[in-house]
Amino acid sequence: MNEDILINITPQETRVALILQGAVQELHIERTLTRGLAGNVYLGKVVRVLPGMQSAFIDIGLERAAFLHVADIWEARTHEGQNVAPTPIEKILFDGQVLTVQVIKDPIGTKGARLSTQISIAGRML
Repeated sequence: MNEDILINITPQETRVALILQGAVQELHIERTLTRGLAGNVYLGKVVRVLPGMQSAFIDIGLERAAFLHVADIWEARTHEGQNVAPTPIEKILFDGQVLTVQVIKDPIGTKGARLSTQISIAGRML
């Protein structure tokens, strides 16, 4: 069984084709203009923790710091479904802490991207 993956990248789009025995089985085209940040994974640094909002701002290298709410932190979910008070964000994160995050919502207007520490990578070939 002869299987090939062809990748063509231009400034306008990226094309990926799966070839099986000389015939195209799958073709994926991603255009640059429609590409957002949602799904991207970054190594971020905590810039500011806001206990009153139970959230933090994370620097991931974009123009504005991204937003991370305590509900989107993996460590805060250990008591989910139980009658235990959730762990306050100031006990989970601290200024300068480095953590891996994934963008779950693109930045819009004056607001930065929304993040989660629950990394999800979807795909058939994983």
